[in-house]
Amino acid sequence: MTTLHSSQEQTDELQQFDEMPIHKHLIILRRHLIKVVAMVLGLFLCLLPFANHTYQLLSEPLRRQLPVNSSMIATDVTATFLAPFKLNLCVALMISMPFILYQIWSYIKPALHQHERSITWPLLASSISLFYVGIAFAYFVVLPSILHFFINIAPESVAPMTDINSYLTFCLKLFLVFGFTFEIPIITILLILSGLVSTTTFVEKRRFVIVGCFFVAMFATPPDALSMIMLAIPMWMLFEIGLLFGKTLEKRKLNHE
Repeated sequence: MTTLHSSQEQTDELQQFDEMPIHKHLIILRRHLIKVVAMVLGLFLCLLPFANHTYQLLSEPLRRQLPVNSSMIATDVTATFLAPFKLNLCVALMISMPFILYQIWSYIKPALHQHERSITWPLLASSISLFYVGIAFAYFVVLPSILHFFINIAPESVAPMTDINSYLTFCLKLFLVFGFTFEIPIITILLILSGLVSTTTFVEKRRFVIVGCFFVAMFATPPDALSMIMLAIPMWMLFEIGLLFGKTLEKRKLNHE
């Protein structure tokens, strides 16, 4: 009886959602957007006093690699203010990401069936966790290795002195690339669950996937072999992890059918 009652409630909820006028959808969406903006703005203001310290943490891998007589520089008058300011905003967005995903989930939840709800939230949670893991991997493993490589190949007559804005742009690009790269298992699972691609097809085309990983890494990373390998290999491994979970879920889906 409980299951039937729950199913009836879900059916009524879906029907109400489908029959809802467009302006009510927009009102609900605006409510969620206001919450997201308030959260990001609140975090941004709370973190603002620590903006310079945050930039110090970001620049630590570079400062550790620089020669004794070298330092970071600001080639623009406003750079000393804008660089920590922009980083502070990015950090606020990253910290707010679970809340943002929860608001997205809350908005689309009424339009989902029970089996879709049961898998959507774990996928969202896994997605944001993998995104954070990708950023951490980029900061602690990839960034120091890349900086060490580029600084040590500089000619002896050249003193490396990186602009703080350029360094921020470089780091944010690197973090985004690795953050989104670590979403590969989620993308693989979604493709398998949606029926767009089967696990058999993925296995048959594995060699093309591997080549594709190196092709993407070649354009997404700085122009050196080390960076390319440090992105391509994790992409391949993450694909294999996604494929492994996809096979398990595909078998479970077939057993239920």
